[in-house]
Amino acid sequence: MYIPSFNREDDVQTLHEFMRTYSFATLITQHEGTLLASHLPFTLNSERGRYGVLACHFARANSQWRTLDPQQEILVIFQGPHAYISPSWYGVHPSVPTWNYAVVHAYGLPRIVDDEQELYEMLRVLVQTNEAGFAQQWHLQPIDDYLRKMMRAVVGVEIEITRLEGKYKLSQNRTMDDQLRVIEALAVSPAEEQRRVADLMRRRLQ
Repeated sequence: MYIPSFNREDDVQTLHEFMRTYSFATLITQHEGTLLASHLPFTLNSERGRYGVLACHFARANSQWRTLDPQQEILVIFQGPHAYISPSWYGVHPSVPTWNYAVVHAYGLPRIVDDEQELYEMLRVLVQTNEAGFAQQWHLQPIDDYLRKMMRAVVGVEIEITRLEGKYKLSQNRTMDDQLRVIEALAVSPAEEQRRVADLMRRRLQ
């Protein structure tokens, strides 16, 4: 990924926090010259490996999982908030439009999870993580005939992260005054996505 030095983020803890926040990501592989992509929910175990270990699962009917090679890196893209930036918001002219965004690329080596208990634990963590914010939480029950049937319809995958790239393109090449102008414009937008970019920019300036 092209990353100018002022947009680069190398702090692993910061990247992990981002990946947990925007955990519905795109898994990309290449097989016999063909690119394949699936959109999947992920969990992250930051205690394992140098950069952590990701977990996800495919529908068994999705043939992409059959192309996974434990010796070949795959790419998972975590996309954060993004917004169009109008030059009318700047105090310095002439200027042109651009796009602000944040993204993390995680590269890693995949491993198919065949063990029933290991797959169950992977799914339990995924459910627990995503139910945590609800007043009435649903819990994955112990394995029974119904759950076993449902589990046979998916394929678990673990990805040991081999490298991480973080890009926070948030007007860092502009003057501080222009950055504050962009934050002010985005913060009052009716679009939540744009307000999230403003919040991210504000936190990065602190």
